[in-house]
Amino acid sequence: MTDNPFDLSGRVAVVTGGAGVLGGAMAHALMQGGAKVAVLGRTREKAERKAAELRGAGGDAIALQADVVDEGALRSARDTVIAEWGRVDILINAAGGNVARARTDDKPVFDMPVDAYRQVVALNLDGSVIPSLVFGEAMATRKRGCIVNISSMAALTSLSGVLAYSVAKAGIDNLTRWMAMDLARRYGDGMRVNAIAPGFFITEQNRAVLIQPDGSYTVRSLNVLARTPMGRFGKPEEVGGVVRWLCSDAASFVTGAVIPVDGGFSTSSGI
Repeated sequence: MTDNPFDLSGRVAVVTGGAGVLGGAMAHALMQGGAKVAVLGRTREKAERKAAELRGAGGDAIALQADVVDEGALRSARDTVIAEWGRVDILINAAGGNVARARTDDKPVFDMPVDAYRQVVALNLDGSVIPSLVFGEAMATRKRGCIVNISSMAALTSLSGVLAYSVAKAGIDNLTRWMAMDLARRYGDGMRVNAIAPGFFITEQNRAVLIQPDGSYTVRSLNVLARTPMGRFGKPEEVGGVVRWLCSDAASFVTGAVIPVDGGFSTSSGI
């Protein structure tokens, strides 16, 4: 360990979904910690824009283009990172989100198209499993690495309208525990797998669900805030500190954990 156990200097991080609101905040936090950051996105333009932003802030960053459910594209991206920086130390599985057609806020769950359900599960669950296998393999050869998955409040309690997303995120919790157990047993205590479970943050994907066109809160937002002891939505940068800690030597004995970052939402019964 270094004198500063939170220092990530020289480590190489891959952030899937790194061009998004929360993924971008995590990429920025890792860069601030000293890590080199590869921003992986399905759209090269967005990934390049975020990588350029990180470089403009003084970091070392590159963009990678790959769909998180495309094993071949992910292996090519992994090869690019290793050719550029020699190894992979950190993987943040931040790619994910919901699909409007899979939501059942105003209709019976039986009306949810099965193909939309499969799309959501593939993106959120398979889209973390496959990158973990591809990039985790590179870590395992060195017997050192850290994977951080993104769970959700939807994995902890029943949130209306989001069956597919809830099923996928519950799978993320099990993936986290299973991989933590297996990798530590096979490759030693240098291999760690954890997750964070964000509460409610306003992002590009959920803005229409939480914010009215006039800027006021929707009924769903008011219900969320009524159950959140802190009484507000999270700020994107508030996920960054937890991710940086989990990826650092300060968390060297932490594996298989799912850490809520939720303003107390998961602790509250609402009464």
